[in-house]
Amino acid sequence: MGSFSIWHWLIVLLIVVLVFGTKKLKNIGADLGGAVKGFKDGMKDGSAPAEDPHSPAAQASQANTPPVAHHADKAPIDVEAKQKV
Repeated sequence: MGSFSIWHWLIVLLIVVLVFGTKKLKNIGADLGGAVKGFKDGMKDGSAPAEDPHSPAAQASQANTPPVAHHADKAPIDVEAKQKV
């Protein structure tokens, strides 16, 4: 009475497939797998040792990043084009 047989699980699986459809279940599985992979990659990156900012590898990675423009007033820039007469 406490455990289900294989027939109970097959009937439950059949009902789930009928309710959700195979395509939606496939998408849910792919999304869940991508989330788990991203989590594992994030945990692996978080445990990597900190890099010395003065090392040649760190300087090379900083050289490839574009400079960030800092605006003093942080106001939006109006870029309305005007015709010359």
